[in-house]
Amino acid sequence: MAGYVGILVSDPWLQNQFTQVELRSLKTHFTSMRRESGKLTVEDLASRMSRLKVVGENLSEQERADFIADLYPNLNDEVDFEFFLKVYLKLHAHASARTGSPAKNSSAFLKAATTTLLHTISESEKASYVAHINNYLAQDGFLNKYLPINPSSNDLFEIVKDGVLLCKLINVAVPGTIDERAINTKRLLNPWERNENHTLCLNSAKAIGCTVVNIGTQDFIEGRRHLVLGLISQIIKIQLLADLNLKKTPQLVELVDDSKDVEELMSLPPEKILLRWMNFQLKKSPYKKIVSNFSTDVKDAEAYAHLLNVLAPEHSNPSTLAVKDPFQRAKLVLEHADRMGCKRYLTAKDIVDGSPNLNLAFVAHIFQHRNGLSTQTKQISFLETLPDDAQVSREERVFRFWINSLGNSTYIDNVFEDLRNGWILLETLDKVSPGIVNWKIANRPPIKLPFKKVENCNQVVKIGKQLKFSLVNIAGNDIVQGNKKLILAYLWQLMRYNILQLLKNLRFHSHGKEITDVDILRWANTKVSDSGSQSRMDSFKDKSLSDGIFFLELLSAVQPRSVNWSLVTKGVTDEQKKMNATYIISIARKLGCSIFLLPEDITEVNQKMILTLTASIMYWFLKQPVEEKPSATSDSENGSQVETISNSTTDDSASESSVE
Repeated sequence: MAGYVGILVSDPWLQNQFTQVELRSLKTHFTSMRRESGKLTVEDLASRMSRLKVVGENLSEQERADFIADLYPNLNDEVDFEFFLKVYLKLHAHASARTGSPAKNSSAFLKAATTTLLHTISESEKASYVAHINNYLAQDGFLNKYLPINPSSNDLFEIVKDGVLLCKLINVAVPGTIDERAINTKRLLNPWERNENHTLCLNSAKAIGCTVVNIGTQDFIEGRRHLVLGLISQIIKIQLLADLNLKKTPQLVELVDDSKDVEELMSLPPEKILLRWMNFQLKKSPYKKIVSNFSTDVKDAEAYAHLLNVLAPEHSNPSTLAVKDPFQRAKLVLEHADRMGCKRYLTAKDIVDGSPNLNLAFVAHIFQHRNGLSTQTKQISFLETLPDDAQVSREERVFRFWINSLGNSTYIDNVFEDLRNGWILLETLDKVSPGIVNWKIANRPPIKLPFKKVENCNQVVKIGKQLKFSLVNIAGNDIVQGNKKLILAYLWQLMRYNILQLLKNLRFHSHGKEITDVDILRWANTKVSDSGSQSRMDSFKDKSLSDGIFFLELLSAVQPRSVNWSLVTKGVTDEQKKMNATYIISIARKLGCSIFLLPEDITEVNQKMILTLTASIMYWFLKQPVEEKPSATSDSENGSQVETISNSTTDDSASESSVE
C-alpha cells in the first residue's frame, strides 16, 4: 500500500493518514474540483469541498471559508494535492469537534463516496450487527463452527478475512444474489481463493445497491474495521428495508389517498416510506409530533411508546408514558417490543443517544413483525390502474446500481426521479468521458428553478449527441419531466459507450481503434473455439444462449480454473437454465467483473445484457498481465485497479439504444 500511496503523496505523515482507497477517492474529488475552472486556489476550497462527506455535511460554506481563511490567509495561492489533503484533515477534525460525535458517520448507510478519515467505530453498532449475524446465519453449515460471534470481541473482523461470511450475509439480504457453489469454502484458503471471495463479495454488494467505491479486497484482508462495518451496515439495511415497497407489501397503499399519490410513494426511497408508515400509525395515537428522522425525533422514546401501543395494545404498559426519564421509557419500550416478539438488537442507550442506524433498524424490525396495515384489498385496486412493466423496473434497477457504483456525489434511489435535475447525469458523463462536461454552465443542487434543471439536462442531451448517441426525439425537458422511455434509452447508450471506450483504451489490443459489437462477438467466439469447444454465439440475441453453456465455456477459456464443470447442468429445463445463469453471474463477479444483470437476463437472452456481460468478460481478460492470462484470476495487487475501472463497465442494460 505504501508504494501505491507514495506515488501520489511524498509526505510520510500524510501517507499514514489515509488508506489507499481513501486516497484514491480524494484524488478523484481533487481532480474533478480542479477541472471545473482549470486550477484550484485556497479561496475555491470552501465551496468545492461541499461534496465531501462530514466536511460538507456538518459545516456551512461560510464556516468552511472562515476556518480556511484563518489558517491560510493567501487565498489566491494555487492548491496542490498534498495541500488539499492537509486542509481536508483540518476541516474534518474541526467538523467532528463541532458535532461532538466523530464516529457519527463512520458507518453511515449508503452515503456519498468519501469515507470518514477518523477510523473509529461504534461499539453499539458492532454489537448490533454481530447479533444480527448470529441470528440469521446460525444454521449455516459452514459458518456454524465460528458462530455465535462474541459481540464484545473483535472476532468479527477475523472471521470476515476469508470472505465467506460477507457472501453469505449478502444472500440473507437478497436471496439468490450469489450462487454459493462459487464461494470458496475450504477450511484453509490460500491467498488467491480468499481474494476471489472478496472480489465476489464486493461485486455482488454493488449488484444489490451497496456503495463500495472506497473498499478494496485488501481492506478485508487487513481487517479494516470501519470499512468492514460500513459494508455490513449497508447489507443489513438492504435486508431490513426489502419489504418497504408496493410489490412486496401492497398494503402500503393504505398510506395514500389516490393513484397519483401511489406513484409518488413508489418513487420514494424505502427509509422515507418507513417514516411515512410510522407517522401514519402515530396519527392513530395522541402523539401529535411528526417524526422526520431516526435520531433526534425518537431520542425521548415517546414516539416509540405510542407506536407500539397502536400496533400491540395488548402488550402495553401504562408506566411507559408515565415515566419522565427518557432512558427508563426507552427500557420499557424495548420490553414492550420483546413481549410482542419483535427482534431488536439495540439498547435503551442507543435510543436515547439517537443512533440513526440502530433506530432505523429497530423501526424496520417493528414493520416486518407487525405493520398494522389493513389486509383488505379494496384500496389495493389503485395498483391495478398503474402500469406494471417488469422490464422497465428491471432496467431501472440496473442503471440505478450502475450509476451508484461510480461514486457520484449523491446516492440515487430512483433514476426517473433522482436524475431529473441533470446534475448526477453530468457527474456520470464526467466519469465516463472525463472533461466532457462544461461545469461553468452547470447548476449545482439544490435547484429550485425549473429552467435551471432544463439547462443541466440540455447539456446532458448535447453531450449525448456529441458522443453520437441516437437521440431523435429527446430534449432536456424530457429528462426533467421524468420520461421513462427516453431516460432509459439515454442511459443504455451511455453505459454501452462506456464499455466500448474502456475496451478502446486498451490500446495494446485495439490500437486506439473504435471497438464495435462485432469485435466483441468475434472475440468471444474465438476464445471459445480456441479452447476446443464447438459452441458459438451467432449474435447477442441468439436463443441458444439461454442454457448458459456458451458463457461457461467462455469463462473457462479466459480462466481455466474458474468453472467447476461437475456443478454445471445440461441447461434443458427452465430450472437447469436458471442454475447455470446464476452460476455464470457469480463466476464472472468472482473473476472481477462488475455486473448488475439477473439470471433472467441470460435465460431470456436479453440482447443488451448479453452484450455487456460479454464485453465485461472481454475487458477483464484483456486487462490481465500477459504472463498471467492462462491461470490467474484477480490478484490483490492489480485487483483494485481492475475493480475500479470495471465499476463503470459491466452492466446490464435496459432500454432501446435509440429513440424513434
